[in-house]
Amino acid sequence: MLTTGASTTRCPKCQAQRLDEAEECVRCGIIFAKYRPTARTYVSFSPSSASRSRWFTTAKQWLIESDTTTDSMTLYGRAAVFVAMVWWGWRFITTPLETNYTGESVLHLINLPFHEAGHLIFIPFGRFMTILGGTLGQILMPMICLGTFLIKTRDPFGAAVALWWTAESLMDIAPYINDARALDLILIGGVTGKETDGHDWNNILTMLGLLEWDHRLAHLTYQLGILLMLGSFLWGGVLLLNHYRRLSR
Repeated sequence: MLTTGASTTRCPKCQAQRLDEAEECVRCGIIFAKYRPTARTYVSFSPSSASRSRWFTTAKQWLIESDTTTDSMTLYGRAAVFVAMVWWGWRFITTPLETNYTGESVLHLINLPFHEAGHLIFIPFGRFMTILGGTLGQILMPMICLGTFLIKTRDPFGAAVALWWTAESLMDIAPYINDARALDLILIGGVTGKETDGHDWNNILTMLGLLEWDHRLAHLTYQLGILLMLGSFLWGGVLLLNHYRRLSR
């Protein structure tokens, strides 16, 4: 029982009440004068760092780890596609925009139907969107394929190829933007923009009051295409390496 007038504190180890003059704890037996608390290390995670970690884990799962293919023939097929991607893509990357190499490649003929379909799809949204719809249709189609491969079929390598196509499509549009003032490119009908009422990007930039920005916007679009294409090389290469390692186990 505590005596009247005596003050009490608590044991630093077990938190039991003790008199000020007590030298040891009646519950756990520690000597107060010799007790040294153990230092504890606390690692705190801010909400932002936890969120970044969660996003990184999710992205890694969708982009890399969801590919569990172990078939050897699939590996050979992917390797052939990857080599073609790098070889052809490097030609696009190292060829200047002004040569219109992308516009003269066979892939331009593949992009063209989606470009023209885009004009039709965006008709309900007015004249400006109808004109811009050609470019949107050409870019949206490979992006839709990318999303389908990644989400629907869970084929990240197919998505990497679709990213390459998206990059090429951007690079295919860049010479078109670059020609907005010059109007020298030959259009579908075999005529130039000078012989008609201009072409898509002449009209788009004129309506936006940005016609004098055509070269800068064209190079920006081309550089974005290059970055995405390099990203497709890295993505596809990692997936191919992981596929090879799974077969080697």
